Amino acid sequence: MIKILKYGEIDNKDIFARVEPTVNVEDIVAEIIATVRAEGDRALFAYCEKFDKAKLTDLQVSEAELDEAMAATEPRFIEVLERAAKNIRKFHEKQVRNSFIINDEPGVVVGQKVIPIDKVGLYVPGGTAAYPSTVLMDSIPAKIAGCREIVMVTPPGKDGKVNPAILAAARIAGVDKIFKLGGAQAVAALAYGTESVPKVDKIVGPGNAFVAESKKQVFGVVSIDMIAGPSEILIVADGKTNPKHAAADLLSQAEHDKLASAVLVTDSLELAEKVRDELEVQIPQLERAEIARASIDNNGKIIVAKSLYAAIEIANEIAPEHLELCVDNPFDYLDAIRHAGSIFMGRNCPEAFGDYMAGPNHTLPTSGTARFSSPLSVDDFVKKTQYTYYTREALEGIARDVEYFAKKEGLTAHAKSAVVRLED
Repeated sequence: MIKILKYGEIDNKDIFARVEPTVNVEDIVAEIIATVRAEGDRALFAYCEKFDKAKLTDLQVSEAELDEAMAATEPRFIEVLERAAKNIRKFHEKQVRNSFIINDEPGVVVGQKVIPIDKVGLYVPGGTAAYPSTVLMDSIPAKIAGCREIVMVTPPGKDGKVNPAILAAARIAGVDKIFKLGGAQAVAALAYGTESVPKVDKIVGPGNAFVAESKKQVFGVVSIDMIAGPSEILIVADGKTNPKHAAADLLSQAEHDKLASAVLVTDSLELAEKVRDELEVQIPQLERAEIARASIDNNGKIIVAKSLYAAIEIANEIAPEHLELCVDNPFDYLDAIRHAGSIFMGRNCPEAFGDYMAGPNHTLPTSGTARFSSPLSVDDFVKKTQYTYYTREALEGIARDVEYFAKKEGLTAHAKSAVVRLED
């Protein structure tokens, strides 16, 4: 049963504590990465058979398999995918950055170019659940950015096939290549390349602890989006909130993972008790009841605060992945929220809208990293380079200042390079 805690009456470590995984995956992942680097495709086939129980003859999804997946997907779901893709494109197109040039001094030109990353790798989970929504969220911003090649990896089932819904989403989003790979071995293949899998420049997308650790270990060889942890939801709610709605929204994230975190912060003890009771009604009704039960019992909590603004300050301390603001006038409180991956406003906007259809990205910072990180965006798929140009006359106007500055730092070669042209 979920715990009810009164803020200010117990130690803060109990308020903000959460159960973390106890398995040390670092060494396991390091061995997998080293094996893939040394053995290439041979290691990938072996790991696929070992972990996914699938004996493959080809790692790449063929066009025929994509066609088969589209045919096997319900027309209604194709329509929903296309509608979601439209909303995601509309939102992310507003994020496109433009290059700029500054030429407001005679003889001086400086500027910045925004350049798409050439090759990006998308990791799409496929373990306890398949997520076609992640395909759309990760690939559409990359397409908008103008990346030359988008390579997706996702684990196959025991039959050696990828979930048709994932492949249908990949076709709609315009993914270029798809490989039947999961886990640390998939990340290693994207980072270093094999005979079949191209080496990419950046890897994005969520995954389990092994995927997160492997992204951490290959960072520097490639770029990554973030180290994503288990799913999180925090609901800030007043006493008028419907307890059935709040309980359902908490469970929408609790069903993801036994390590997921579902938190309600409210100024109403009455609501807290009603939501606690409602969770006990709803959990047994879920198909993933065992997972949700573990999440709620281990990492779920209801925190009773003295006011809504105090509740928001607690939310800022936790810096959740998803934050629901269940109040009548949510925009009155929006500026007070400083740390959250994505905010869902009002009583009619469950977090699930953001997972699928609304448009803003659902690949979000977790584990408190919303204090300094942002949702996945078009910015994650571009890089910037700068340029500088000076005429001879402009050089003469700045060279002595550069010489002086460089000597202050003890860098006489820098100083010399600034003034040597004045001797010509």
